[in-house]
Amino acid sequence: MSRPGRWPWWVQVLAVHATARGLSAVVFVLVAGTQAASGWTDASPSYPQYTGLMWDASWYRAIAEHGYPSTLPRGDGGAVLQNSWAFYPLFPLLTRPLLAAGLPWEVAVPTLAVVLSGLAMLVVHRVLTHAMAQPAAGDLPGRVRRAVPLTGVALLATAASAPVLQTAYTEALALLLLASALWALQRERYLLAAAPVLALGLTRAVALPLVVAVLAHGVARWRRDGATRWPALAALAAATVASGLAWPAVAGVVTGEPTAFTATQSAWRGRAAVVPVLPWFDVSRWLLGDVGPVAVVLLVAIAVGLLAARPVRRLGAELWGWTAGYLGYLFVAVEPGTSLGRFALLAFPVVGALAQPALGSRHPRAAVGALVVLGVVGQVAWIGLVWRLVPPAGWPP
Repeated sequence: MSRPGRWPWWVQVLAVHATARGLSAVVFVLVAGTQAASGWTDASPSYPQYTGLMWDASWYRAIAEHGYPSTLPRGDGGAVLQNSWAFYPLFPLLTRPLLAAGLPWEVAVPTLAVVLSGLAMLVVHRVLTHAMAQPAAGDLPGRVRRAVPLTGVALLATAASAPVLQTAYTEALALLLLASALWALQRERYLLAAAPVLALGLTRAVALPLVVAVLAHGVARWRRDGATRWPALAALAAATVASGLAWPAVAGVVTGEPTAFTATQSAWRGRAAVVPVLPWFDVSRWLLGDVGPVAVVLLVAIAVGLLAARPVRRLGAELWGWTAGYLGYLFVAVEPGTSLGRFALLAFPVVGALAQPALGSRHPRAAVGALVVLGVVGQVAWIGLVWRLVPPAGWPP
C-alpha cells in the first residue's frame, strides 16, 4: 500500500514496475534454460533472445526492417496465408531509431517495451487517482481511496501475463496509449484525447471499444451538469471510430483488396472467415463438449456481474465504459485461446476494482500480498506453459 508522504508517487510507481519486471526477468531466465531449439532461437537462449525473438517478435522485426508486402501471399487453394498485415505498424516503427543507432533487435525492443510499460504504469496510477477522487468513490474510507492507485499498479504489474510488457509485443505501447486517452477523457480534454486514440489505431485493434467510454463519459457529464460539450465529444467519438477502421483501410488500399485485413486475420483462425461470437461456442465445444456453450453463457453472466459490481462502478463512467466496451469487443471479435491472457491486460481498470475490497478487508496487507503472490505464480505458469515453446508447435501467447 502507498505511503504518500514517504516517496513521490512516481518513484513508488517506478519502483513497483522495476521490481515486477525484475521478478519476471528471473522467471524468463529460468524457463529459458529449459527451452528447446526452435525456428527463433537456439536451445537455452539468453534473456534478450528469449524476450526479443520469440513468437510474434519475428513479424514485428520483419515490419521494422522491410515494411509490408504490396500483395497478399496465397496458398495453392487461393486462401490468404499468414502475413505482416495482421500486425499494426506503430510499435515496429518506434524501434527503427534504436536499430539505426546500432542496437541489436533483441536488445532494443525488449528495452523499449520496459520503458513504454513503465510510462504506462505512471499514467495508470494517475487514471486510478482521478477515479478515486470522484464522488462515486466517496463511500470508501480515505485510506482505501489513497491506496487504490498504487495497489492497482502493483496488481497490474504482477498479473499473470504481465511479463509480455517486457517482450517484443505491442501490449506496453497499447497500455500507454489507452491509459493516456482515458486520462484525457476523465479531465474533459477531448482534443488531447484524440492524439493517443489515433495512435492506438496504429498499434492494436482496440480503438473501437473506446467509443463506449466516450459515450459513457458524455452521458455522465449530461446527468451531472445538464449539458456537455457535445460537438467536441462527437468529434472525439468520430476520431475513435476512424482510428478503429484506419488500419484495415490502409491494408485494403495498399494491397488493392478491400478485405485484406480480415482475410489475413482468418489465416490465424480455425475457420475460413472472421465471424463474430461463434468462435467462443466452437472453441468451448472443442474443449468441453456439450457443456461448452453453457460455460460461455456463464462467463458472460460473470462479466455482466463484474460490470454491475459496486467496485467497478466506483471507478467512474470512463473506466466503466472502457471495461464494458472492451469485454464486449473480446466476446464479439476475438477467437478465444491462450492469447486471452495478454489481451486481458488492457482491461486494466479491473485491478482498481480488485484493490478496493482487498484494501478494505480486516487484513489489507495480507489480502493485497495474496493477490500479488497469486499473480507471480500465474507468471511462472504463463511463461512456463505458454511462452515456452515445446517443438514442433505450441499455443501462442
